[in-house]
Amino acid sequence: MENNQSLLNSTNTHQGEGDVMGVKKCVGRNRRALSVINQNLDNRGAVASKRALPLKPVVEFGNKKQCLQEEVKKTNEGFGVWEDEVENESEPVPMFLETSETMVDHDMEEVEMEDICEESVIDIDACDGENPLAVVEYVEDLYANYRKMEHLSLVSPNYMTQQLDLNEKMRAILIDWLIEVHHKFDLQPETLFLTVNLIDRFLAKQSVIRKNLQLVGLVAMILACKFEEVSVPIIDDLIFISDKAYSRSQILAMEKQILHALEFNMSLPTPYVFVKRFIKAAQSDSKLDQLSFFMTELCLVEYEMLKFPPSLLAAASVYTAHCTLYGLRQWSKTCEWYTHYTEDQLLECSRMIVGYHQKAAVGRLTGVYRKYNTSKFGYAAKSEPAKFLVEETDMFFENNSS
Repeated sequence: MENNQSLLNSTNTHQGEGDVMGVKKCVGRNRRALSVINQNLDNRGAVASKRALPLKPVVEFGNKKQCLQEEVKKTNEGFGVWEDEVENESEPVPMFLETSETMVDHDMEEVEMEDICEESVIDIDACDGENPLAVVEYVEDLYANYRKMEHLSLVSPNYMTQQLDLNEKMRAILIDWLIEVHHKFDLQPETLFLTVNLIDRFLAKQSVIRKNLQLVGLVAMILACKFEEVSVPIIDDLIFISDKAYSRSQILAMEKQILHALEFNMSLPTPYVFVKRFIKAAQSDSKLDQLSFFMTELCLVEYEMLKFPPSLLAAASVYTAHCTLYGLRQWSKTCEWYTHYTEDQLLECSRMIVGYHQKAAVGRLTGVYRKYNTSKFGYAAKSEPAKFLVEETDMFFENNSS
């Protein structure tokens, strides 16, 4: 980290030296000696600097190295003048050459550098090199495996058509209620996302009658707690929050049924693991963190969001949160590198998230809004929706149709 910082400081220094238009080199035999230049500088008080070559940031992700390549020559006197071979130091420079070639015009000092610094990809794990919990050595392998496995956690976005006694509205009511239960029990965020994943995967394989839908939700939460939590709620707590609608034997029977239907496959990537990675790539602060999770939890309630993979849903949530917080569209090269999604690929999902944000405080399903409208979550729900994302898209389609 210290090496990277010193390299960045060196880069800033050289870029600052290149802000003044440099002096042209004299051609032929009439080259000026450095001593003559210094003498002229003493007489006129002018400072001449030579334009630096472009700095090209390079990131090598295979070895986790970040370096800056530069080709800048400096003189011993500290002036940004290129060192040249002096053929004849005693030979004076003709006046017309001194005036036209070596004098620095004051107006030229305002000329901007032509160097174009392209945005570089930042190594977001460089700062965690000494943190064993960050597992920097194989974090990229972990997320590569998550991307390979995420298709296993996907369910058909049309699975509800196979349920004879259920519909999308009932699912939304159940998950909205579970979000409140999860908040009251003060459980880990991973538990909520795994709970919803277990519910959808089970309902996609097993028909359930309406009166047992809440039972499925409670058992899915207790299973997620056993997988993610240190302290697991007891069955009596579940019976209490369900207003004694189910008995202990019913809960245990449903637990076996769900585990067998899912073949005990509990460890699948959810949007949570991707959000954690992507907000790090976005170099976020606490506001962007809370807003990103607010957007993601809004998507949990919506049945139509099942058509998006967890990684895309997470990336779109972070992108939408960034647009909401800063009021402009921005998706850095670093975010694109680590998410594997371009801005254009996220726009469809992002527009839908903006729509959910606009109606989050109205209607019956306001569990996510009320949760994130508290000081614990930085009142993230009060943020003004990024309406411009939807408006820009509408104008785009109108122009194309016309």
